[in-house]
Formats: sequence, C-alpha cells, structure tokens
Amino acid sequence: MNTELLAELLFPQITKSVEDYESQYPPRNLPEGAKVTRFAPSPTGFVHFGGMYQVMIGERLAHQSGGVFYLRIEDTDAKREVEGAAQGVIKTLAHYGAEFDEGASIGEDGSIVSKGIYGPHKQSQRAEIYQTYAKKLVKEGKAYPVFTTAQELEEALAVDKKTENKTKDWSATAEETRKEMLANREITLEQVQAELAAGHPFVLRILSDGDGEKKVKVVDQIKGALELPENDEDFVLLKSDGIPTYHFAHAVDDHLMGTTHVIRGEEWLPSLPKHLQLFRYLGFRAPKYLHTAQVLRLDENGNKKKLSKRDMGAKMEDYDALGYPPVSVIEYLMTLLNSNYEEWHAANPTLPYTEFPVTIKKLSTSGCLFDFNKLDDVSKNVISRMTAEEVYAYVLAWAKEYDAPFAETLEAYKDRAVAAFAIGRGGKKPRKDFATWAEAKKFISFFFPSYYTIEDEITGFAKEDIKAALTKFEATYSEADDSTAWFDKVKAIAEELGYCSNMKEYKANPDAYPGNVGDISTFIRVALTGRTNSPDLYTVMQILGREEALSRIHSYYEGL
Repeated sequence: MNTELLAELLFPQITKSVEDYESQYPPRNLPEGAKVTRFAPSPTGFVHFGGMYQVMIGERLAHQSGGVFYLRIEDTDAKREVEGAAQGVIKTLAHYGAEFDEGASIGEDGSIVSKGIYGPHKQSQRAEIYQTYAKKLVKEGKAYPVFTTAQELEEALAVDKKTENKTKDWSATAEETRKEMLANREITLEQVQAELAAGHPFVLRILSDGDGEKKVKVVDQIKGALELPENDEDFVLLKSDGIPTYHFAHAVDDHLMGTTHVIRGEEWLPSLPKHLQLFRYLGFRAPKYLHTAQVLRLDENGNKKKLSKRDMGAKMEDYDALGYPPVSVIEYLMTLLNSNYEEWHAANPTLPYTEFPVTIKKLSTSGCLFDFNKLDDVSKNVISRMTAEEVYAYVLAWAKEYDAPFAETLEAYKDRAVAAFAIGRGGKKPRKDFATWAEAKKFISFFFPSYYTIEDEITGFAKEDIKAALTKFEATYSEADDSTAWFDKVKAIAEELGYCSNMKEYKANPDAYPGNVGDISTFIRVALTGRTNSPDLYTVMQILGREEALSRIHSYYEGL
C-alpha cells in the first residue's frame, strides 16, 4: 500500500510536519543531572492522596536537581471530565504548596491557561500536534485506520472507557482478537476512500511488531530490573474524534516537553511495553519510569487494603475539613517518601522539608501504609512550632469555612484566644495538645462564656470538702499573686481541710489523708474549665480575669 497517500487521505487537514514541532519545542537547556518531571492528572474529580504522593516525588526530584516540575492536564476523555475539576485540581495543589515551574494554571477569567513555552498544557488543545505525529506513523507504515459505522460507534461510546491501562482493549478472545486485527491490517486504499466518502469515522491503531511470547527488558527506577511481555496488540492511538488515547498522548507530550522521569502508579506497569514500543516507533528517547507502590490502609481486621476514594483521607479536601494544616500533611507525606526523613528532621527540627534530600532508592517498593495516628503525631509537632498568633490565624480561617459560630467567638475574643494558644508554647518542649484546627476548638473552647460547660464530674470526694475548698479559694484569691504565691494558698487550703500538701508524704501514707493538694487543684480546675484536664490553672485564671474566674467558681459550688 502507498502509505504516503494513505496518510494524506486520513489527515488532509494536517499541513505541519513533525520537524515543525521539534523546532517549536526545543530541548531544555538545563544542568547535567537535572530532572524534568510532571504531574498529569485527568480532570475527573478530586486530587487523591496517592496522587499527592506522586506530586511530592516529582516536585522534590526536579527541584533538588535544579530541574523543572510542570503540570499537565490530561483531558482526552471528554465523557469522564467533570466541569471545573481542572481548576479544582490546580487550587488544591497550590493549597498544599506544590510549586510548578510551568504548565496549566488558572487565568484571570477562570479558564485554564499555560505558563511556559512548552504549552498548551491541556491535552485537548493539542489535537493537531498528536495528529501530526500520527500522520508520520501512517506514512511509515506503523499505524493504520479501522473504520466503524455510526451505529457501531454509538455502541462503542456506550461502553465504559476506563480500560486504557489494561492489557487488552477488545472484548473478544485472544484468537478472535488476533483474527480481527489481521483482517483490519489488510485494508486497501480503495476501501479507505470508500469509507471516508461514506462519512464513516475511524480509529487509528498502531501496527505492532511485538511478539507476546518474547520479553522486553526494562529498568524501573523503583521496581528495578523487569521483564515484561512484548506488546503484540494493535492498540488505539487516536480515537474516532481525533483525540489520542493516554498511551499516544503521553508519549508525544513527554517527548516535546522534555520529561526525563515519569512518575505514576504501579497499575500502569502492564502498559509499559506499549509505551516503550511507541517511543521506539516515534524515534524518541524514552524517559525513565518510576512506578510508585500503592498507598495502603488497615481495615477493621488489620488487613492491608488499597486506600480507595471512599476512605476518609483519600481526598486531599478531607484534610481541610478535618482541620489539618497543609504543611502537616506534606511533612507526613515526606515520612512516606523516604523512611529516613524522621531521623533527619529530628536532627534538623528548624529546617523546612525542602532541605531534605529525597532519594529514589528509598522510595517504597511494596506499598506505603497510611496511618491517621502517625499523621496526628506529625501534625502536633508541626503546630507546636507555630506562634500563638499563627495558630489563631489558621484556626480562625478554618472556622470561617467550617464553623461560623466559633469564628465569630474567636473574633470577639481575639486577645483571649491568642493568650490561650500561647500557653506552653515555645521552648525546647512545647505543649502538643492538638493535631487539627478542629481539635484546637476543644482545647480552648472553655475560655469563652458561650462554650463553657461542665464536662467532667468530681467523684470520690464529699461535696462539703469541694464546697469548702472553693469557698476558701474564692476568699483568698488575688490576681496580683504570682504563680508561687497562688499555689501556696492552694496548699494552705489543703492543710486547713486535712488534705496533704506534700505529694511525697501523701504517696508514702495515702490512707492517712482524705486527699492531697492535687485534688484541691482538681476542684478548682473543674469549676474553672469544666474539665479534669486543662492547661496551667494559674495562667488560665490570668487569661479569664478575676471577675469571670471567680464567677465560675462561685456558680459551681453554689450548684453543688
């Protein structure tokens, strides 16, 4: 067959050559060893935690090597695209501090625009580029059309298209598939002309030279040396609307955009032979591939399961609703990237995570285990390093979106809130009371009249003792006392009531006393805060002020 003529019949509208695009997208001028990575989501919904894991790998590898990290929107499946999802992805990534050097961004009118000379970074805007390279493959006898009638096309479009990363994209048996493939390969120019004249659409398939009985050897940067079956399938390059499949689009784009390392989930490993074959057919140097392990969780039986989109924490937006600071989530992700991050951070507590050298060799090969308890530990440490003013600002911003009444209270009592957040903050061992902004509300809510309530009961003591202790404390309290004088008065009350004021003596002979000075403090604590556990009582009273503090104590013992 005259493949030159076939290419012109199929793509008469394509007048540019691949050389034109090679000139338009020149090789990048970067230092030796610099990595060019990308995040390339489909605009079909939210950013998954596993996707953010890949973002962190790509961003760190690129920037610590003096390279480029860019964002590409892979919107070639129009049926699955969710309106506004691309903008949502960009906003989410920005919220979590992903720094893209170029790529898709949001324009002033809210549309997706491109930053940098290698755009457009939205694949639906690059159809002519893909068709130009497709035309080249047809000319070289490496691709051929398969025509369908309007009815067949309608039936095909009704089928779920989430199968591009599977080994076979035809539903027939292997033998039937092989027969159909061979039959379609035998199409003549006359048949092509007749089909085109009849207005029948076509898909373009690669003419595979692979042998499924043979192996292709490849080194994955995470998985190591692999042997995978050669691709012997004539998979689709262009769909009937002229838009490429993921396979074809990513090969063309990663070449033109100068991608050196492709980071994606291990579910794409079965497609790797297809992609290597494509790069070979197109005459491109293949990038290095890093197929990341799945993010796992423990189910109720302690078994490891894939973190699915229905699990809490799978969506990056979950962390905002729960009140985790973005930097806490990122620091937690760093512990999943490289196991030695925690050791490094302990030795360098004041350095940002961007100073840590991420290494490919330490990326997990078997799966990362997601753990909310570990995230909480990381987040408590992160928040403990913030100033009281920073914590107040973050909690207020969170409350304005998720808890409006609390936000109003925070604004009405700003000084009190900042002072409350300052308790135990700073120094070598700062308090680590909460991991989220939602928990911060519980930590300081008792400081505000509208949220103050008695949550805990005092048990095991006579009401007369409690009332007597609180009455004496009310009578002797002075706001001018320092913390030592304040506690001396509490000890004096304990002695007057027969309680032990010395904890060592009490522990040596507890049966000799009805209680100890700590119990007297608990009486005051519950009356002031409504809880048996709270920050330093002296400081709490200073923040509440004399009038409100004594009012609470008085009301409490009057209610006994």
